[in-house]
Amino acid sequence: MSFPAPIEPFILQARTIAVVGLSSNPVRPSYGVARYLQQQGYRIVPVNPKETVVLGEPAFADLEQAQAAGPIDIVCVFRRSEHVPAIARTAARIGAGMLWLQEGVAHPAAEAEARAAGLLVVADHCLLKAHIRLRARQQTPEAAAGKASR
Repeated sequence: MSFPAPIEPFILQARTIAVVGLSSNPVRPSYGVARYLQQQGYRIVPVNPKETVVLGEPAFADLEQAQAAGPIDIVCVFRRSEHVPAIARTAARIGAGMLWLQEGVAHPAAEAEARAAGLLVVADHCLLKAHIRLRARQQTPEAAAGKASR
């Protein structure tokens, strides 16, 4: 799967991802996705009022508080779709560049509002899977052969 032109470079150039709904429970999808992204070099900002620390990072009750940790490039959402409008408005207000709604999460009206506010928006897709595909496409056959011979 390919995304529109500005989406892919933005994912690869982003540095900080606020994960809304990030759980400290290692069996939860939010934890696995955030851990992978952290291992890829992204700074993860947990957003969950029920958590204090996740993946070694302090957790924040909401996106506005998370903004205190520094600029947020991507807001990745692991919440039910009915929560998306408020999250999208806050993402725009804090100056995030992208709103990413994980698999099973979509809200067309909120997505349109976020786009109108200048955010890149992806809905109903997994950021981990997208990142893996992007990284695989970046690797040339020569680069892959060089890694295999090490």
